[in-house]
Parts: sequence; structure tokens; C-alpha cells
Amino acid sequence: MKLSQRLSLIDKMVDGEYDHIWDCCCDHGLLGTRLLKRGAAKTIHFVDVVEDLMLALESKLQRFSPANIQQAKPRWQVHYLDVAKLPLAQYGHSQRHLIIIAGIGGDLLIELVSKILTDYPDKKLEFILCPVHHNYKVRSQVSKLKLGLVHECLIKENKRFYEVMHLSTLSSTPVSLVGSQMWDLSRDDDRYYLTKTLAHYRRMQQNAPTNDAEIEQIISQYQAVNELSIQHKLHG
Repeated sequence: MKLSQRLSLIDKMVDGEYDHIWDCCCDHGLLGTRLLKRGAAKTIHFVDVVEDLMLALESKLQRFSPANIQQAKPRWQVHYLDVAKLPLAQYGHSQRHLIIIAGIGGDLLIELVSKILTDYPDKKLEFILCPVHHNYKVRSQVSKLKLGLVHECLIKENKRFYEVMHLSTLSSTPVSLVGSQMWDLSRDDDRYYLTKTLAHYRRMQQNAPTNDAEIEQIISQYQAVNELSIQHKLHG
């Protein structure tokens, strides 16, 4: 099955050398299978809480890579578990992990990332995150969790926009609450997304029972996106 535009973008953003890539909430495993085929990591982990999906996926993977179970270091593993309980402790401290969480709501995504970082405060971890909504809240929380920006992209798929963030515990680049690298306001889609986002927060402001200083601050930050975009281009 062909990857969606969103998953294809995430695939392209995976360009490092990893010991482990965790494809979380992986559903049918399309992204992880692509990463497995191109050898993006020594081991690709497929993680989801839906047991039937994982059993079907495991059966498909065994046909695709039947020698896997005989290998001392398997090329793939299937995990039927909560993403908040990733078994990272069983791997060496120096091993490099990339955790991909996409296709879930912002609140749940924040909860999962927070739990992983709390459980493994000393591990060198990278994340690729793609929430389906609450992007500003996600950015605010990952910034508080001391994650730094590696790269970010904005993509439109099936009339919906997605912000995709590659973050790392080792990056010192701050995460902008409204995005920095992802914007290219020479593109119609980017200008439309900015207009749509501003309209959303202005409606919230109008419906607030009192003047909400937080919403006003968010609006001001998005209004400054054009300036942020120009600065980013000037500094490469």
C-alpha cells in the first residue's frame, strides 16, 4: 500500500543512523515497513495497543522477513503495548533511539512524551511528532520538557494541515510555539494555514467570557510569523 503524503514526509525526515526506531501507534505498520525496507535503523519496532492489528502485522512481517526470528539482533519487533511503556531500559545507554508518534491528539501525545522522558531522563532520545490538533499546546509542552528542535515541516493532506516536528534531547535549538523552520509564506498553503489558525484563535477570543491574555499572546505570536519566516530565510 502506498504511503500517504504525511507518512512519506516523516519517512524523508528520518535521515540519521539509529539503533532503534519506534513506530508508535503504527496501525497497519506502513511507515515502519518503509523504514525497514530501506534499513533506516538496526531494529524497527512496531508499537500499538490494538492486539488484532499487531498480530496481523506480525504475520505480514514474518512473510516479508522470515529469517528475522533467527537473528541475534532482529531487524524488527512487534510490541502490543501502551506507548507510555516503551521498554527502552533493556537497551544500552549509548544506543540511539528515534520515537515516532503520529496520528493522535495533542493531549495524549504530550502525556506519552512526558512519561517516556520521565522514565528515561538520561537516555539520548529523538522524537518525530505529528499531532492531529493542539499544535500550539504540544509545542509549549515539549519546550518545557527541554526538547530542542532538529527540523520541522508543514504539510497539507486531504484538506487538513499537519505540523511535523523532529525533536531531540541533545538539541539546543528552542522550539518555537508557533513554528519557525516550517513556514514558507511564498506558498499559498502556508499563507492559508496561517490565516486559518489566526481566525481560530480570534474566534476563541471573541467567545471568551473575559479578555484572555493568553489568547491575545498567541494571536500576537502568529501575527509575527511572517517576520519569523523572513528571519529564518536570512539566516539560512
